[in-house]
Amino acid sequence: MLISAFFRSSTRLSNLTLTTTRHLTTSDIRWKRRKTAEEKKSAKIIEYSPKKKNTVDLQGTVEIWRHMTVKQLSTSMNRSLEDVQEAMLFVKEADNIEPNARLHDIKIIQEIAKKLGTRIRIVAAPSIAEPEVESKDRDVFPRPPPTPDQLKPRPPVVTVMGHVDHGKTTLLDSLRGADVASGEAGGITQHIGAFTVSLENGDRVTFLDTPGHAAFSSMRARGAVATDIIVLVVAAEDGVMAQTKEVITLAKESQVPIIVAINKIDKPEADIEKTKQELYQMGLALEDFGGDIQVIPISALKGTNLDLLAEAVSTQATLMGLKGDYSGLMEGVVVESKTDPRRGKLSTAIVKRGTLCKGSVLVSGLSHAKVRGLFDHNGKPLDKAEPGTPVEILGWRELPLAGDLILEVESEKKANSVLRYRQQEAQKEKAEQSLEEIRKKEEEHLAKYRAERDARRLAGRFRLRHGPRPKEMVEDDGVPRVSVIIKGDVHGSVEAILDVLETYTGHDKCRLDVVHYGVGNISESDVELAKSFNAIIYAFSIEPPTKVASDVSIRMCNIIYRLIDDLKEEISNKLPPMEVEEVLGEANVLQQFSITEGRKEVPVAGSRCTKGVLKKSQKFRLVRNGEVIYDGELESMRHLKNEMDSIKKDVECGLRFKDTKVIPQAGDVIVCYSTRTEPQKTDWDPGF
Repeated sequence: MLISAFFRSSTRLSNLTLTTTRHLTTSDIRWKRRKTAEEKKSAKIIEYSPKKKNTVDLQGTVEIWRHMTVKQLSTSMNRSLEDVQEAMLFVKEADNIEPNARLHDIKIIQEIAKKLGTRIRIVAAPSIAEPEVESKDRDVFPRPPPTPDQLKPRPPVVTVMGHVDHGKTTLLDSLRGADVASGEAGGITQHIGAFTVSLENGDRVTFLDTPGHAAFSSMRARGAVATDIIVLVVAAEDGVMAQTKEVITLAKESQVPIIVAINKIDKPEADIEKTKQELYQMGLALEDFGGDIQVIPISALKGTNLDLLAEAVSTQATLMGLKGDYSGLMEGVVVESKTDPRRGKLSTAIVKRGTLCKGSVLVSGLSHAKVRGLFDHNGKPLDKAEPGTPVEILGWRELPLAGDLILEVESEKKANSVLRYRQQEAQKEKAEQSLEEIRKKEEEHLAKYRAERDARRLAGRFRLRHGPRPKEMVEDDGVPRVSVIIKGDVHGSVEAILDVLETYTGHDKCRLDVVHYGVGNISESDVELAKSFNAIIYAFSIEPPTKVASDVSIRMCNIIYRLIDDLKEEISNKLPPMEVEEVLGEANVLQQFSITEGRKEVPVAGSRCTKGVLKKSQKFRLVRNGEVIYDGELESMRHLKNEMDSIKKDVECGLRFKDTKVIPQAGDVIVCYSTRTEPQKTDWDPGF
C-alpha cells in the first residue's frame, strides 16, 4: 500500500515537471528576436510599469475643503441642512449657522463631520465657481416708495442760489436773525450751510446757502439735487450774471420750482424791470409775463418785503404738498463733510426719509458710521432727526463724500459686508479702466516695434545697429515744477480748489503737481511729505499748526481766489525771464552804393530815418517784402562823411552792416531795435 502511494506521487511530480518544461520551452520570451549590433549601440529606453491604482475603498468618505459654506458641507455629506446646523450647535466657534456662512477653519469642519459620524478627506476647493450672490442681496439700496397712509407733512428744503455778492447770505441772516455774512471770509460763502428757520406763520423751513463763486459749481449742483424749492437771488443793479444762468440751467435739469427774489432794490442804480426782462429772456415764465414763477422785490439788508418772500415759500410748499415717511430706516443726503480737531469726522446731512437716532449704523459710499451724536446748526445736541431736518452727524469712521446718499442698515456686520462688496466693485471698475490704458500702451508699443522692424528689414540685417539701452529713470528735462499740498476745512472746499487746479494747462512751461490733498488740519505726515517733494502747503480755512518747520512753506488762506492768485505768482516766479523787443526807429533804403575799402568793395545802404531814432549800438534788422534778410549789428553809421552814434527822424544816412555779403536794395526797410529781459507771467486763466 505504501509502495503504490509512492509510485502515484512520483508520477504526479514527473507530470508536473514535464508540464513546466514544456511551458518554458514554448514561451514567447524564449523565442524573441535578438538585437542587432546597431540596436545595441542606441540609447536604452527605460520603461516604467504603470502605477497601481489606489484600491482603497472611499465609499462613505466626505470631501471637505477650506472656506466652504455650510450649504456646501451639507451637500458634500449628503445630509440635510438642518442636520448640519444642529451638529454645529455642539461645536465651539461654529457661531454662524447661516447657509451662506463660510467655515474658514478646517478643524471646525472636521469637528462637525465627526459629530455626524462620517469619514473625511481634505481636498482642494472645486474649480467651478459658485454662482455669485446677486448685488441686491450684498448691497443696500433705498426702500421702495411708501404708501400714502405712511406719509406725514414735512418742512420744505429751500436752497438760496445766485451769483456771487448778490446778497444770498445776507438774506438768510435777515430770515433767521443771525449774522453769518460777517463771519464768512471776504463776505463770500465758501461752503454749503444748512439750518432750519421758523417763519412768522409758524412753518418750519430748511434753508441751504450755496456759494455763488465760479469755483463752487459742483456745490451748487448738489444743492439743486437735494432741494425742493430754489430761491434765485438776483441783484437789481447787476441783473442776470454767469452763475445766475447756471442756476437756471440746474433748476430746469432737476425740475425744481423757482422763486425769484430781486435783491438790493434800495440802491439808486437798481432797475427791477430790466432784471425781469433779462430773466424772461432766459426762459423763466414770470407772473408779470403770464407765467407761474413768483417774483418778489426785496432788500435783504433793510428787511424790505421779507415777509412776502416767506409767504411765497410757504405757499409754494403747500401747493407741492410735501410729505415724508417718518418710519423705518433712515435715508438722507450728505451736504458737507469735515474733520474737527476736537470731535473728529463730521458730516452735515439732510434727512430725506425715516428718523435718525443715536446708535444708528449708516453707510454712505465707502464710508460707514455708528452715530455717536446728533447736532443742529447751532451745535445743540438732538435726540432724533426727522425728514426735512438738517443735522450734523458725529461718528464716521471715514469721511463721506459730499452729495453721496446715506442709508441706515441693521447692524455693523451688515455695514462691513456692504463696504467689502462696494470696495470689490470699485476695484473691479478701477482694474477695467487700467486694462483699457494697458491695451492702449500695448498698441502704441506694438506700432513702434513694427515701424522699427520694417526699418530694420529695409536697411538690412547688419546695417541698423542699436545703441546702448536707454536708462529706466527719465532724467530731468529742465522744466520747472511747483508742487502743492491742499488741506481744507470741508470736502466741498477741497473739491472746488482741485477743480480749479484742473484748469491749468501750462505744464509745458511749468508743471503743477498736486502731491496730496485732504480734509482737516495739517499733520506731521503732511509736513514730511512737503519736505520730500519741496511742496507748498495751502491751508484753506483751517487752524495753523502749532509747530512749523523752517524749511516748509505753509500758506494760510480763506478765500479761494486769493489762493489761486498766490499760486499763479508762485508759478510765474518759476518761469525763466523773457526777452522783449522794443523798436527804436525805422528807415527806408533809398539806394544801394558801394565804397572801396582796401581792395574790396563794401555795399552801403543809403537810407532816410522815417520813425524814431537809429542808434548804432543797438541791433538792426533788414526786411524785404516781409522777409528778414539780415539781423545783427552795424559796422558803420555815417551822415555825409561824419561817423555818427545816432540818426534822428527825416535825416539821411549811410548804413553799413557787419556782414558784407548782405546787399541792400531800394525799398527795403531797416528796423532798429533793442532787447531786454522781463519776468515772465503765467497765462493761466482759471475763469475768475
